[in-house]
Amino acid sequence: MKKVSFYDHIAANKRNSVFLVLIVIIIMIFFGYLIGLILGSVVAGVMIAVSIAIFLTLISVFSGDSVILSASNAQPADNKKHAYLINTVEGLSIAAGIPMPKVFVINDNTINAMAMGRNPKKASVAVTTGALEKLNRAELEGVIGHEMSHIKNYDVRFMMLTAVLVGIVVLLSDFFIRSFFFSGGNGERKGIHPVFLVFALVLAILAPIAGYMIKLAVSRKREFLADANGALLTRHPPGLASALKKIKEDSAKPTSTANKAVAHLYFSNPFKNTNLFSTHPDMNERIKRLENM
Repeated sequence: MKKVSFYDHIAANKRNSVFLVLIVIIIMIFFGYLIGLILGSVVAGVMIAVSIAIFLTLISVFSGDSVILSASNAQPADNKKHAYLINTVEGLSIAAGIPMPKVFVINDNTINAMAMGRNPKKASVAVTTGALEKLNRAELEGVIGHEMSHIKNYDVRFMMLTAVLVGIVVLLSDFFIRSFFFSGGNGERKGIHPVFLVFALVLAILAPIAGYMIKLAVSRKREFLADANGALLTRHPPGLASALKKIKEDSAKPTSTANKAVAHLYFSNPFKNTNLFSTHPDMNERIKRLENM
C-alpha cells in the first residue's frame, strides 16, 4: 500500500476544499433557483442564496476562530501560570515546522483541546483546564501533537469550511421549505411541474441529513490521521493512547462550553456520545491503532 506523506495529505485537503466548495455552489444555485420559482423571481432567489453563502463563508474564513473561542469562553494562556503549556506548544510547533499558534485555555473540568484557524500562520490552540490538571507530560504532548497535526495538514480550515458549507445547505433547504409552504404550496400555479416539486421537497429534506453525515465521516477520518501524525510528531504513541484512556475513564460531565456546531474541532467528542452521529471515531479503536504503531 502506498505510504501517504504529510504533503500528500495537505494537497488532498486543499483539493477536497475546492471540491466541497464547488459541490455546495451547485446545491446553492439549485436551491436559489427553487426559491426563485416559489417567490416568482429566479434571479432574486439565486441572489439570496449567493448572498447568504458568501456572507457566512467570509465570516468563517476571517472571524470563525474568534467566534469559536469566544463561544467556548477561551482565554489567552498566561505566560507565568501556563508556562508549561506554552512551552509545549512552542516545542511541538517547531518540530512540526509551523509557526507557533496562539494559545488559549478553556476553564472546563473535562480533558479536551481543539485547534482552529484558516492556515498555520493564523492558527490557535485551546486546551481545557481539566487537561492541564489531569494529564501528565507525555499525555499532554500527545494531545498537543494531535492538534498540531490538524494545523499542519490544513485540517482545521477544511473542517471549519465543512461546518459552514453544511450549515449553508441546511439554511437554504429550510428557507426553500418555508417559502414553499408560505406560498400555499401551489407550485403548479407558478409553472412548476408537480413531479419536479415533489423531487425538490424530498431533496430539501434529505440534503441537510446527507451533508451532516458527510461532515461526520470526514471528521472521523481526519481524527485517525491526526492521531497517527501526532504520535509520529512526539515519537511517543503511548502518550497519546494514555490520554485517550484517561478521557474514556474520566467521570467529568460533557464539556460545558462546547457547541454541537463545532464539536468536530475538539480532540475528543465533547458530548461523550459514541453513536452513529458522533463526530469522532470510537475511542477504543483510536487507542488500539495507537498501541499497534
